[in-house]
Amino acid sequence: MALVPYEEGAGWGVRQLHSPSATYRFASHTIRVQQDWRRLGVAAVVWDAAVVLSAYLEIGGIDLRDRSVIELGAGTGLLGIVATLLGARVTITDRAAALEFLESNVQANLPSELRPRAVVKELTWGRDLGNFPPGAFDFVLGADIVYLEETFAELLQTLEHLCSEQTVILLSCRIRYERDHKFLKMLRDRFSVYEIHYDSSKDVHIYKAQKGSHKEDF
Repeated sequence: MALVPYEEGAGWGVRQLHSPSATYRFASHTIRVQQDWRRLGVAAVVWDAAVVLSAYLEIGGIDLRDRSVIELGAGTGLLGIVATLLGARVTITDRAAALEFLESNVQANLPSELRPRAVVKELTWGRDLGNFPPGAFDFVLGADIVYLEETFAELLQTLEHLCSEQTVILLSCRIRYERDHKFLKMLRDRFSVYEIHYDSSKDVHIYKAQKGSHKEDF
């Protein structure tokens, strides 16, 4: 799941995480995402990294129309929902325990004509790769999925499987600990990596990665 250490400050931020829903406006649609902290914990709340990457997809000059996209560690599904609203064909993935919750958010927030363009599927990094064609996606998205050092090798294996030379990986995250820098180093050993956006108000970085050597454009 899209799990991160629970270290947000007290006050409004904590109340927001424990709220039963969170509402956003993206792609000319109001998105009301259900949250379920008590049942699924940090996998079932919206984190800033998902909001920042969703906004970047909308205003960052990326054309997602009819592109093939996969989201890893989707959690509430906000990012995949936004990508679908922006015209992509999206495979929205997480571990089995989160799928029912994820599916309900996706179905509730997509117009009926767009629902066939979004598919919710189980993906445990490094383990379910045979269910996904290698190199078949134009974009791989992940928001706050870099958190446990013991998952880094499986995450990298998954990225390598999903990506062709043309696939663009977009990862949004806070850089909290030394292990976060370690993951970026491991990523750079396998991909060309650039920081393409930083939201100072939320302290969230967005990184672009591709196999081989690529310039910093799309």
